[in-house]
Amino acid sequence: MMDWTDRHYRYFMRQITRHTLLYTEMIPTGAILYGGKSRHLDFSPIELPLAIQLGGDDPAALAECAAIAQEWGYSEVNLNVGCPSNRVKNGHFGACLMATPEVVAQAVKAMKQAVTIPVTVKHRIGIDHLNRYEDLRRFVDTVAEAGTDRFIVHARIAILAGLSPKENRTIPPLQYDYVYRLKTDFPQLIIEINGGITDFQSALQHLQYVDGVMIGRAAYENPFLFAAADALFFNDSSLITTRRQVLQAMATYINEMRQNGIYAWHILRHLLNLFKGKPGSKFWRRFLSENGRSPEADGDLLLQAAVNIPDNILDETYHGNASNSVVHFS
Repeated sequence: MMDWTDRHYRYFMRQITRHTLLYTEMIPTGAILYGGKSRHLDFSPIELPLAIQLGGDDPAALAECAAIAQEWGYSEVNLNVGCPSNRVKNGHFGACLMATPEVVAQAVKAMKQAVTIPVTVKHRIGIDHLNRYEDLRRFVDTVAEAGTDRFIVHARIAILAGLSPKENRTIPPLQYDYVYRLKTDFPQLIIEINGGITDFQSALQHLQYVDGVMIGRAAYENPFLFAAADALFFNDSSLITTRRQVLQAMATYINEMRQNGIYAWHILRHLLNLFKGKPGSKFWRRFLSENGRSPEADGDLLLQAAVNIPDNILDETYHGNASNSVVHFS
């Protein structure tokens, strides 16, 4: 998610879940090849496992970027064939590539030859007039021949002519049955589902039909949901964390980043939803929004903002129950 899942957000999420695969923002190949590599590629080792998401349509450029990403230490290379924004479309990558599955297959083949880490593809179930299941099946069949390690399928079509990116996230109806059918038709492929999934109960239901679940915007809008992820999906209960512990860790991180010239707001903005739906959440968001943009803001601001949050919320923990309404207190 461009402008959202930067390295500061990912560091924050690693205080909540250690095993969930995280993704970078989509990075165009040109930004890596002709821009500052460190700016786009640097990350903290704690962020692993971490997939880099690339945007592009040139197999040679994608292969070169994939090789750089592997050298940098990324766990996976993901090709975005799902973003519907005009900027992406004008660069001839993202969702518009679904119209040319042969190009996507060539790109995957080139990247597979360049790296040993997994190469995956994230895409829609269709675009514009290519919205039949038969079109989706042809796309997956063609791209799978190139050796794609996993398909992450957003269960909506993208309407590239007439809808904004925001509208493309809500107006086209979700068609989960298309993704289920892909898994039935291609049992040998790893098929992961995405789109409109906001809780773990829904994720468990989808896992009856597919191999994996990607949760996108809900991970940003309700990040502490993922405090249950390690126990529930990865059989690891060793990280039982509270929001208080997250705040303490992030306060230290902010102060460290300030020493490197990073303004606190670049990090604080990712924590606005830490108390989503909880008592004191409105004060929390307002306090950070009003005070966090100051050049003088530091990690202590987090602790000041938490003064109106009840202790039972600060010390609330999730122990792997699928329903995020069932919690335990420590």
